[in-house]
Amino acid sequence: MSAQQVLFDVPGPKARVRHRLIAVLGLLAILAVLAFILFRMDEKGQLAADKWTSLFEASAWTNYFLPGIWDLVRAAVVAIILSMVLGLLLAMGRMSDLLPLRWATTVFVEFFRAVPVLIMMIFTFFYLANQEWSNDSWNPFIGVVVGLTLYNSSVLCEVIRSGVGSLPSGQREAGLSIGLNPSQVRRSILVPQALTSMLPTIVSQIIVIVKDSALGYIILYPELLTQARNLSSSRGNVLQAYLFAALIFILINYALSKLAEALENRQRRKAAGAGKKAKQDQQDGEEGVGGSTDESVQHNTQTSQATGS
Repeated sequence: MSAQQVLFDVPGPKARVRHRLIAVLGLLAILAVLAFILFRMDEKGQLAADKWTSLFEASAWTNYFLPGIWDLVRAAVVAIILSMVLGLLLAMGRMSDLLPLRWATTVFVEFFRAVPVLIMMIFTFFYLANQEWSNDSWNPFIGVVVGLTLYNSSVLCEVIRSGVGSLPSGQREAGLSIGLNPSQVRRSILVPQALTSMLPTIVSQIIVIVKDSALGYIILYPELLTQARNLSSSRGNVLQAYLFAALIFILINYALSKLAEALENRQRRKAAGAGKKAKQDQQDGEEGVGGSTDESVQHNTQTSQATGS
């Protein structure tokens, strides 16, 4: 009996009919809710053509959507780069042999993992706003980047550290056996392998960075959500503008998720290919040793026969 049969009994004919009936009723309920929503939207004039067609005008894209996408990508890219660098440094610090450094990085990581991203953005923004040397036009951008970097670098630190912890212990022992110290083993052997193995998780965290950049509208950063709000204020189509902005976010994050899947599939293929190659090399080595042994035995037998004769 398979594990699936143990955990889940195969439904009989009556149960299958009941499941189909429940599925049909659920689908009808969803369609009824959607029809009611569309009916109410039509009553309020939200399905009018001019409210939707204005989203595709050139002025809407040049003045709102494209600048919003650019500011979104700009903040996300800078935050991703800084988060990767800082996360790697924090991971090295948390795995360090120096106890004070390990404690300091642990406190840093645990603190910024617990603080919400929005609070860090607001704190940074208002701190810079009260400084005479700060540039008001750059304060929202810096607030978004700092908030995203502090939180996501702490998360990436734990991702890298867990990746190192999942590696076989023989990797570390092999590095130590060739004369490397523990720090060199981490830098040269363990961390590069951990980054490769945890690459899909890292890409998934990049999706989180892209989504969290929308929180910048609270501190007046002109990203996509802010630009959608500005567009709705000028055109009077709040629902349509926000739905369109949500669609753009979905498309961006879907593309990143497909990238993560492609990277994961590529890693699996490389791991499977490396395993097959190693197995083939082992078989070839065993055949070579076996062939050499057989030839040696045959040579010794011939030599013994010649000596006896």
